[in-house]
Amino acid sequence: MGVVSLRLKERELKRLDELSKLERKDRSAMARELLEYGWEFLMLRHYKTGKLSLESLAKKLDLSISETIDLLAELGIESPIEFEDYLKGFEAFKELETEMSPSLKKT
Repeated sequence: MGVVSLRLKERELKRLDELSKLERKDRSAMARELLEYGWEFLMLRHYKTGKLSLESLAKKLDLSISETIDLLAELGIESPIEFEDYLKGFEAFKELETEMSPSLKKT
């Protein structure tokens, strides 16, 4: 495990101490947990704004796709894909399916 030194403002130290007492964890453990929560929060924001795909979000959070979908549902985060985009994708899929169906029937 690597070591990082940080300079924190008095307010930040007070918050860290308060949370450490509340969670009954030492400062270092609490700081690591907060860093993880911050990472997850930022990745969820990137997904919500369309900067990350569902697959990319799952990889960054080290979760399966289904676990990620469950997390998004639990947090009430909807897909950033507009309904029109979904319909366009569905139409493209139907066209591809139509093009491929003769070759699929032969197998």
